[in-house]
Amino acid sequence: MRTLYSKLAIALFGLVCLIGLLFFLLVRYSTEMHQQEVTQKLNATLAQHIVKEEPLFNEGGVNRPALKEVFHMLMVVNPSIEVYLLDTQGKILDYSAPAEKIKRSTVDLRPIRNFIADKKQFPIMGDDPRDQAKQKIFSVAPVMRDGQLECYLYIILAGEEVDSVTSMLAGSYIARFTVGGVIAGLLVALLAGWLIFFVLTRRLSRLSMAINAYAGKDSKQIAAPRYPEVTGHGDEVDRLGHNFNIMADRIDAQLQELKNNDAQRRELIANVSHDLRTPLATLHGYLETLILKGDSLPATERERYLQIAASHSQRLNLLVDELFELSKLESCETLLTIEPFSLAELVQDVVQKFKLLAEERGITLKSEFGNNLAFAYGDIGLMQRVLENLLENALRYTPAGGCISIELINDSNQIQVRVADTGCGIPADELPHIFERFYRLEKSRQGKGDNAGLGLAIVKRIIELHGSVIEASSEINRGTSFRFNLPAHR
Repeated sequence: MRTLYSKLAIALFGLVCLIGLLFFLLVRYSTEMHQQEVTQKLNATLAQHIVKEEPLFNEGGVNRPALKEVFHMLMVVNPSIEVYLLDTQGKILDYSAPAEKIKRSTVDLRPIRNFIADKKQFPIMGDDPRDQAKQKIFSVAPVMRDGQLECYLYIILAGEEVDSVTSMLAGSYIARFTVGGVIAGLLVALLAGWLIFFVLTRRLSRLSMAINAYAGKDSKQIAAPRYPEVTGHGDEVDRLGHNFNIMADRIDAQLQELKNNDAQRRELIANVSHDLRTPLATLHGYLETLILKGDSLPATERERYLQIAASHSQRLNLLVDELFELSKLESCETLLTIEPFSLAELVQDVVQKFKLLAEERGITLKSEFGNNLAFAYGDIGLMQRVLENLLENALRYTPAGGCISIELINDSNQIQVRVADTGCGIPADELPHIFERFYRLEKSRQGKGDNAGLGLAIVKRIIELHGSVIEASSEINRGTSFRFNLPAHR
């Protein structure tokens, strides 16, 4: 009873037994009714013939000798027949059965009147004088004298002996053959049903095995068995198996993502520890030197130490601020204020902010956008941070004499933003990793200024919050380009 197949098999067995019992009772009842109908039809005029042949009344009333002769003749011909003489009220006047077996004194005349009225929807059942509860088939005829109804000749066609004979037939060869045939048919139906249930539930067993294997798989196991996919349109079981496969694949992907996130978290902690340790150690060293040798150091040396300590303090402050900002963006605590704004004006403001620094480093900074540029949809404060980070990154890796450009292009219902530089470029194998936290390219790109390695990670997260994607392309010694789209307000 622990499997669906066993439950269905037991339910089918009970159903077959119930159907077999009902079928047996129905066949038995219909056979008895058919036998009674045939018997009553064949003997419907028996009482009428006897009344015509034998005068049951004479001058003195009931013709006892003739009545006994009728009783004797019918008992000899058919011992199962019982003959009764009824008055016009249904009272039994005389009978052929032993007196001690008569249990009724009157017989209901309504079936008799229906019979005489030729309402012969056989079988018509009448009261059995030998039993207070039973009714049996009969033949009846009115006995007339001088045109007046005197009594009824009431003949029970299936007497007490027929009941005993019916019981005897239950053990006959025909009865046994019939019961055996019914049992054999039910057994065949039962076996066929079990086979069909086995075929239908086999796929459920496969699905259950796949689910159990998936639920009990080891954490180090890459993948557990899946439900076999079917081609074409399957039924509910196949669709359930298909959905299980999708769910299992999704769970595996999420588990793998959790593992990756855990690895990134460990790497992040290591990077943060490294990035904090260096400026902290330097800051601590210079401050300790100032404390120990403050009075003996020349003023210019003391001022240089203080400037170095302030520089490392500023670097620490920048790192903490960027970590806090990125944490807020990734935890969805930042609520975007989406509104239409002039992206061209924002670009001009950001370019103006970095223009002096670019001139000091000998770098050309320009912006390009056509007339009638549509307004953009987005958070203007966060988009300003995106442009600032991209420009800071470009200034860091663009040598003197280079050029940085910001280009805005109308593209259908979007505005494409492109920030390009003519710097040293990014190797192809490192390009996919530039948006990761604390990923820096000091070995291949000689940048200027402090860099915590979080600027591009912040840019990527802000663009994702705006429902867009940032892409990067680069060529060594020719430059790097960043592109993303914002929805346009028409």
